[in-house]
Amino acid sequence: MAKTAVSVFWFRRDLRLEDNIGLYQALQSEFPVIPLFIFDEAILDSLPKDDARVAFIHESLSKINSQLNEIGSSLLIKKGKTLGVWQELITEFDIKEVFFNKDYEPFAINRDEAICQLLETNKSIIYSFKDQVIFEEKEITKADGLPYTVYTPYKNKWLEKFNQLKPVWEYETSELFSNFYKSDFAFPSLEQIGFVKSSIKVKPFTLNNLENYQETRDFPAVDSTSYLSPHLRFGTVSIRKMVNFAAKTNDTFLSELIWREFFMQILFHFPKVVTQNFKSDYDGIQWRNNEEDFKRWCSGNTGYPMVDAGMRQLNETGYMHNRVRMVVASFLCKHLLIQWQWGEAYFAEKLLDYDLSANVGNWQWAAGTGCDAAPYFRVFNPDIQLKKFDEKGIYIRKWIPEFDLGYGQPVVDHAMARDRAVATYKAGILK
Repeated sequence: MAKTAVSVFWFRRDLRLEDNIGLYQALQSEFPVIPLFIFDEAILDSLPKDDARVAFIHESLSKINSQLNEIGSSLLIKKGKTLGVWQELITEFDIKEVFFNKDYEPFAINRDEAICQLLETNKSIIYSFKDQVIFEEKEITKADGLPYTVYTPYKNKWLEKFNQLKPVWEYETSELFSNFYKSDFAFPSLEQIGFVKSSIKVKPFTLNNLENYQETRDFPAVDSTSYLSPHLRFGTVSIRKMVNFAAKTNDTFLSELIWREFFMQILFHFPKVVTQNFKSDYDGIQWRNNEEDFKRWCSGNTGYPMVDAGMRQLNETGYMHNRVRMVVASFLCKHLLIQWQWGEAYFAEKLLDYDLSANVGNWQWAAGTGCDAAPYFRVFNPDIQLKKFDEKGIYIRKWIPEFDLGYGQPVVDHAMARDRAVATYKAGILK
């Protein structure tokens, strides 16, 4: 019996039907389009069964599936090793074309190369598209074609190119929905995928607070941030829509979106940063890496209220305010002299908006080992940060209910820790 000739659109970090470039292109294929998502066991096997991010992906896919059901189509959900899943698919369908949006992380690049080799042997035509960024890895470069490693000149070049395009075109896909493959694929429950619901939820994002963003964003008690980052991470909203909105609304917010692309292109051009210092001069630092200190930091029991409130917020909600992230990261690397990779791994486990490029980039910024990083002798004083950004103690009392009952002793004295950090860095920097 002849197999059905189809195109496949492979959802990855773009969990939406609206303004999705790869999907827009796929729906113009001459073949009906099967929308596919693969729960990759290479990623899932290392996660706890109540991982909130998996639950959010499942919830987002369920919304897409409901939209597809309204037009007589459905999502094809598979779970397994990605290569094995594709091998099954090419035996089941006559896959003429495959469409997907690019991913720039090392793991994804290697995965996609292996899948493309398989599909080429099947004589399937492959199309990949830029979707999760405005400018990808080789579009914003210095005059000599080399990548920027300092943010401000990168941002200036980015804005120059953006202003030539503004506003960025958004892709209207709904008029093409009739081209989806007619199907009624079974949609698996979270439990069938091997996971359970989490007590932690991804919040809806809000853009209502952006008018005064630059004045309020550093104050954790105000809670004026957008909660947009998990939605950008998993692509439930398009970067084009957000950048167009930010360009009309708030320059500071737009700068944060440009930082996201800066770190993405750093990761692409310098993949070693996943595990190694961007500045190899810093490889000689003698870290203390005290496991007991690390446990106290993880659980929010260092005796420094700003640090502890941030870690408890992270552990309970999967979020941490950006100003507080800088304080807790600096504290781990400078006060406790624990190498940034330990903190980066803990954040990767806990953060709902975990994004490899931003996580590595920001941790190396805090540690002083990254590109365009804070200088090694800059050591945040957590008590001054508390007085400056949570003067009335509203944020810390929310996360440390025992604060007024006589709070614990600091794990380390600030003045001593600062001197020790500066001396250790100075001695460890390779000339």
